[in-house]
Amino acid sequence: MTAVPQPTFGATGFQPPSEQAIIAGVTADLNAAFGGNLNPSLATPQGQLASSLTAAIGNVNSLFLLYTNLVDPALSYGRMQDAIGRIYFIERIPSAPTTVAVTCTGSPGVVIPAGALIEDTNSNTYVCTDGGSIPLTGSIVLNFANQTPGPIPCGAGALSSSAGAQIYQAIPGWDSISNAAAGVLGNNVESASDFELRRSQSVSLNALGSLPSILGAVLAVPGVLDAYVYENTTNTPLVVGGVSLVANSIYVCVLGGSAAAIAQAIWSRKAPGCAYNGNTTVTVQDTSAGYIPPYPTYQVSFETPLVLPIVMAVNLANTPLVPNNAVSLVQNAIVGAFAGLDGGPRAKIGYELFASRFYSTLASLGPWVRVISILMGSPNAPRSAFTGSISGTTLTVTGILSGALATGQVLLDTTGALTPGTIVTGQITGTTGGVGTYSINYPQTLALEAISGVIPNLFDVAVNINQVPSISASSIFVTLT
Repeated sequence: MTAVPQPTFGATGFQPPSEQAIIAGVTADLNAAFGGNLNPSLATPQGQLASSLTAAIGNVNSLFLLYTNLVDPALSYGRMQDAIGRIYFIERIPSAPTTVAVTCTGSPGVVIPAGALIEDTNSNTYVCTDGGSIPLTGSIVLNFANQTPGPIPCGAGALSSSAGAQIYQAIPGWDSISNAAAGVLGNNVESASDFELRRSQSVSLNALGSLPSILGAVLAVPGVLDAYVYENTTNTPLVVGGVSLVANSIYVCVLGGSAAAIAQAIWSRKAPGCAYNGNTTVTVQDTSAGYIPPYPTYQVSFETPLVLPIVMAVNLANTPLVPNNAVSLVQNAIVGAFAGLDGGPRAKIGYELFASRFYSTLASLGPWVRVISILMGSPNAPRSAFTGSISGTTLTVTGILSGALATGQVLLDTTGALTPGTIVTGQITGTTGGVGTYSINYPQTLALEAISGVIPNLFDVAVNINQVPSISASSIFVTLT
């Protein structure tokens, strides 16, 4: 027998005894074992032995308490959460690198093997994932992936020899590289909170005709990172979250995954007679009703989201405790919080972003952080909207769509072609705030496109249901006051 109290199971689960109760029981056991009258002081050998045994028992109880908590999907993480996910036939989304299509120019017949390396203008190294031989035309488009997994931006031209990118390992006859379009952003490992949200949504997977069942089916498609589902139940067009939906239709916006697999998932769960919305259309065959070829075919549409770049201004109190690398610490913390790495909600399609969400993120960096203000901005609420092109550090504005361009505005686009953190530093020629030329802080080459001039002065940003918010470290401006 022992005087140490046992743990109990009750309505609140596993309940270990307090350490005070454990040490009292251990002390009583030792006293009985040695015939009584032992000095209970922790300074004595028997007191030290009682303290050590108490700590060992407490550690075992704490470990078992942790295990019982991990059995609860709402509290689980890591290996135990992966195991719970497998019960529902879902796997944690692994990290993935940014990928980009690169035009490789050189002599016909030159072989560029899989594994060939190139380096962008920010010293990020990319590896060729497929390889190929340059044809008679003198150029071939090959896919390259960043060697570092995660959402590392690669804008249009970032892998162009003319902008300073280079072939990392020389291959005779391979002369230059270029990328006309921005790369597809990679992702970090799915966080515990995002994985649990996806698991809970997956329980509707086996239903039919309900929005949760469509969402669950789409989120179960390999490679899908985010999705948003809405239904227009009226017989007239309806504008929701900045998007016009046709009458009696469903709207599904999906980030990542195979278009064919996404369309099949939607088709398998949507109700009959429901119309579609979206910028991506895939032909789906109905093989579920016992038909023999040729199978009935249907056109299933869904939305592939646009990237909504976010700019932030963070003002901190300048105290002697602020470290030299405070700017990079703040930028990296916010970028991580956007991906949900801090345990908070991830920035998602159609969600409203609040600046207040990042206060606790920055506070966790240490006592040196004293936030004065955090403000945000996006192309959804621009100070100016215009068409323009860039050569070097000169922005040429050809048309004003709304507002007026001014010094200090951050330039954003939805194509990813602009260098993040580009700011207007002054006007060179033309009408004030209108058509003309302007100086900017980062040299780059940009073809004519739609651009927004933004000032981060908002406490929240509404993300449309056809947009996925994104942020880069260089679009987070940190000042010390």
